[in-house]
Amino acid sequence: MARLSTGDPAPDFTLPDADGTDVSLHDFKGQKVVVYFYPAAMTPGCTTQACDFRDNLSSLKSAGYTVLGISPDKPEKLAKFRDRDSVNFPLLADQSKATLEAYGAYGEKTMYGKKVTGVIRSTFVVDENGKVAQAQYNVKATGHVAKLRRDLGLD
Repeated sequence: MARLSTGDPAPDFTLPDADGTDVSLHDFKGQKVVVYFYPAAMTPGCTTQACDFRDNLSSLKSAGYTVLGISPDKPEKLAKFRDRDSVNFPLLADQSKATLEAYGAYGEKTMYGKKVTGVIRSTFVVDENGKVAQAQYNVKATGHVAKLRRDLGLD
């Protein structure tokens, strides 16, 4: 599994959002985008992380960042997640896992001491030119947005 590094071109993608509307990374050219990958909507860790992004969205937006969350869930489940937890940014469905794999966010990981294959909780900051400005793998659901804000110099 290849991992992305700072300076790499961010793999483009077009994925359906919670309403089934296609969203493409290239639609945000000229903008800074935080793309984060999470295992499953409506699970405790993923809810914590999404709500953390939700609660920090206005400060991220005022610093010029758009946030996109991606999981292998179906759009219908993403809509329930969005509505239940008032998620105020696009949640995208990567059911084929092609985008997850392109970002190195799907593969072997250790969970509860066992090797499993699945989504590797990861966050990428894509700059205005479509290049990876930051690639963070195996991030923690709790406290990740605060760390990201520090890494971006927003605190």
